[in-house]
Amino acid sequence: MSPHAATIPVFDAISALAFVGDLSMGQPVDHSARTAWLAARLAEVSGEDRDTGVNAAWSALLRWCGCTANAPEFAEMMGDDVGGRRAMLAQTSQAEASRLAASVGPMARIHCEVTEVVARTLGLPPAVQATMRYMFETWDGQGQPQQLRGEDVPQTVFHVSVAGDLEILTRTHGLVTALQVMDERAGSRYPATMVALARHHAAEWMDALDQGGASSPALKAAFGTHDRLAALELVADVIDLKFPWMTGLSRRVAETARRCAERLGLGADAQLRVYRAGLIHGIGRASVPNLVLEAGAPLGEADQERVRLVPYWAERAGRRIEALREEALLASYVEERLDGSGYYRGVAGDSISEEARVLATAVCAVRLQTGRPGAAPLDEAATLAHLQAEAQAGRLDPDVVRALDDRAVSGPAAGPDASPAAGPGASLLTDREIQVLRRIACGDSNKEAARVLSISPSTVRAHLENIFRKLECTTRAAATLKAVTLRLI
Repeated sequence: MSPHAATIPVFDAISALAFVGDLSMGQPVDHSARTAWLAARLAEVSGEDRDTGVNAAWSALLRWCGCTANAPEFAEMMGDDVGGRRAMLAQTSQAEASRLAASVGPMARIHCEVTEVVARTLGLPPAVQATMRYMFETWDGQGQPQQLRGEDVPQTVFHVSVAGDLEILTRTHGLVTALQVMDERAGSRYPATMVALARHHAAEWMDALDQGGASSPALKAAFGTHDRLAALELVADVIDLKFPWMTGLSRRVAETARRCAERLGLGADAQLRVYRAGLIHGIGRASVPNLVLEAGAPLGEADQERVRLVPYWAERAGRRIEALREEALLASYVEERLDGSGYYRGVAGDSISEEARVLATAVCAVRLQTGRPGAAPLDEAATLAHLQAEAQAGRLDPDVVRALDDRAVSGPAAGPDASPAAGPGASLLTDREIQVLRRIACGDSNKEAARVLSISPSTVRAHLENIFRKLECTTRAAATLKAVTLRLI
C-alpha cells in the first residue's frame, strides 16, 4: 500500500462502489441502497438470522460494482453499455430476459470474479464472497456463469435477485406489473416461496422506502461496520476497470496531485485531500457509455452533455457518502478552467481553489501521458509543453504547472519498462509473468504482448495460465484488479 494510502470506513467504501455500479447500470444512484434494504427485509421474513440479512444487504450494494470490468464487452455487444444494461434490467418479457441472460455468459464470469475479489479485499464474510461468485445463477439452473441449480446456490443470491427486480420493475412499470412479472419468473429465476413473501409485503416495503428507509444514514445504522477501514485505492481501481488503458490511472492522478501540492508548500492535510480526491475523480465516468468516451469523432450535443456531467456525479457521490464529502466536492472541479471554459459549473478565477487547480492540472498531465486507442502517450517534455501552453492561454494555473516540472508527474503503472514490482505480491509471480500481466492489463492481446516482449503467443498464453492459477482467477479483469491491489502493476 502506498505510504500516502487513504482509508475510509468499509461501509462508505461499499457505498462508493454501489454508486459506481448504479451509474454503470443506468440506474438512479439510490437503486442499490433500496435493493439492499429490500433484500434484508426479505431475508428477515424468510426466517433468516440477522447476519444473513446484513450479508444480503452488503451483497446487494456490491452486486453491480463489477460492471466497469465488463463494460468493453457489453459495449461491443450492445453499443451503449449503460443504456443496454438499463433496458435489460427493465425487461418484462420472460422469453427476452432469458435470451439476454444466455448471451452474457462471458460477461457474467468477468463480473462475478471481480465482485468476489472486491468482497474479499474488503474483508467481507465468506457468505458475501460466495454470493458475489454466484450472483447471476437462477433457481432453474439456467443462470450464469456456472448454471447451478438453486439448491446449490447461496440463498442470499435470491434474496438480492428478488429485491432487485422488485425495486427496478416497480419504479419503471408500477407495483402491479412488477408483481405480475415476478410471478412469471417464480420457480425459474428465483424460488416461488420468496416471490410469495415479497408479494405479501411489497406495498408496505415500497412505502417504507419512499419514506426514506434506505437513506445512507439509515443503512449505515442498520448494516454498517464502524470499526473497520478499507483502502480508498480499491474504489479507484474499480473505477479504472472501465477501460484497460485506464489501469492505474486514478492512482497516478492521486500521486501526481499529492507531489504537486507538496512542492507548492501545501500542508499535510491538503496533500492528503488532493490525493484522496484524485483517487475518486473519475467516479462519474461510469455513467457514460464506452463508445462515447472512446469516440474519435466529434460528439453530438447529447453525448457532450453526458461527458460534461461526469464531474457532477463526483459531487453527487459526496452528498451520499459522508466520508468522501470534501474530496468528492474537490473532485467535481477537475474540468473547471481559470478562464471559465471548463465544466460542469463553468466557474473561473478565484472560484477555483488552489487544491482544485492542483487536481485539474494533475488530471490533465496524467491523461496526456496515458496511451489510449487512437492517441499515443506524450513523453514528459511534450506533456509539460502542453501544460505550459494551457497556462499561457489562461486555462491552467502557471504556478501549479511549474510545480509539476522535474518529473513530478507519476509515471505509467504498466508496460515493459515499468520499474520492478515492489508491492506485497511481488514474490507471487516471476518477473516475466509480471511483464506479461502488465501488457495484458493495459489491453494488449496475446499477439500484441508477444510482439512487444519478443516471445511467442503460445508462451504468453502459458504465462497467463500460470498467472490465473497463482492469482486464483480466470479472467483478465479479475487478474488486473488483483495485480493492482497487490501493486504488481
